[in-house]
Order: sequence, then structure tokens, then C-alpha cells
Amino acid sequence: MGGSPLVKRVCVFCGSSPGNSPVYAEQAAALGKLLAERGIGLVYGGASVGTMGVVADAALAAGGEVIGVIPGHLMTAEVGHHGLTELHVVDTMHERKAMMAELSDGFLALPGGAGTLEELFEVWTWAQLGLHAKPLGLVDVAGYFEPLRKFVDHMVDEGFLRPQHREMVTVDADPLVLLAAFDAHNGVTVDKWQRTPEA
Repeated sequence: MGGSPLVKRVCVFCGSSPGNSPVYAEQAAALGKLLAERGIGLVYGGASVGTMGVVADAALAAGGEVIGVIPGHLMTAEVGHHGLTELHVVDTMHERKAMMAELSDGFLALPGGAGTLEELFEVWTWAQLGLHAKPLGLVDVAGYFEPLRKFVDHMVDEGFLRPQHREMVTVDADPLVLLAAFDAHNGVTVDKWQRTPEA
């Protein structure tokens, strides 16, 4: 099955740790395989450890394109993956994130730690600011992102996030649902600075 003509590569944010439950690695592998089967290239942080390594290995095993981007100082700590289609070694974390974003047509986050959330929130912020109009999604493995969803709702309730910006991120346990949302994505940006007229 072919992928969307608009979504040829997806950036996946995920962890350099495997997590405490085997379900995280299982679902990372399933996502990597799914992307490859749909002809969608994988862009990720370039490591061979944690769920990062799992998603890459699964995509490669299924014949997919896998592009890694890793800073030189993490080649040892995150054990840079040398079996990829392409591995870009950059100087800084900023360069890593910028290149990952540039190479990708959409973004998915698997469960991960502070780095995963930082990457997610950065591309989400860029979307709010109109710097890109690429789709974003969370693969909600075992309800991992449910506390984050509640906090995001709290941000909306307290007036720090517009509902339209919350809706920029699709959340589902099934990656197929997320990829279908990516296919349907209209690429329309929502002005962060628009003010609602006083009643």
C-alpha cells in the first residue's frame, strides 16, 4: 500500500530508553513496519538504542527508508545507528531538530521522556506561529499521553492555548488513524495572534 503523496516522510520523536513495559518497544516496532509498508520514509534522531533503535530497525527490516540525524556529541551516548539509509551527523541539538523538521512532511511522537516532549512542543509551537503547516500526532500507547492531554486541556481552560491550536495535534492509539488524519490534513495555519473581539 502506498503512502500519501503529500506525506512521503514522517519524523518520529521517541525515547533513547525502552520504557518499563514491553508494549512501548512493541508499538515502536509496529509503527516502523507500518511506515515502511506504506512507503513512508522514517526520519528520527539517529540512535540505535531505546525505542529510537526499535522503530528504525523495524522500518529497515520491512524495506523502508530510514534517515537519522544525530549530534556528534551523542554518537557515543545514544550509540549512533550505522545501518541506516542515511545518517547525518550535525554539530548541535538545534541543527538536529531543524534538519529533522526540514526532511519531514509530518511528525509523530511515541512515548518518551523530556527530550521527546521538547521536540514535540517545539514543532507544535512552530505550527502555531505559522512556520510550517505539517500535521502532528501522538501515538497514545497504553494511554501514555492521557495526562498530557489533560494538561493541554487545562492550558486551554486557563486561556494560555487556543482550542484551534490544541486541535493541531491528533491523538490516537492506532497509528493508522493518525496517518489517515495526516492524509486528510489541509495544511491551513491558525493565526496565533488573532484576538477575539470584545463582546
